[in-house]
Amino acid sequence: MELNAYQEAARKTAAYPDIGRNPIYPTLGLTGEAGEVADKVKKVLRDGNGVFDPASREAIKLELGDVLWYVAQLSSELGYDLEQVAAANIAKLASRASRGQIAGSGDHR
Repeated sequence: MELNAYQEAARKTAAYPDIGRNPIYPTLGLTGEAGEVADKVKKVLRDGNGVFDPASREAIKLELGDVLWYVAQLSSELGYDLEQVAAANIAKLASRASRGQIAGSGDHR
């Protein structure tokens, strides 16, 4: 599935206050869902000795889908399509790689 097609389809399922003028709601949802991904990974370490079995992988995949949904909503709220967001990210990473700055921290390295 193409990113923009996903974004359009996901938008049709959005139901939250002030859609189109509310970046706060999807931002909070994004952080919550990212936490759920982290929690599932934590449980793989705790309960599964770090082995990502088919059930844990499927559960994480579903949570990643929720993360993607909120990324799509936040992008829409800010006037970006996912293709723009993805292209900007790849350009940023390519620039860092060409300057030997992939490792380290900070947005503007």
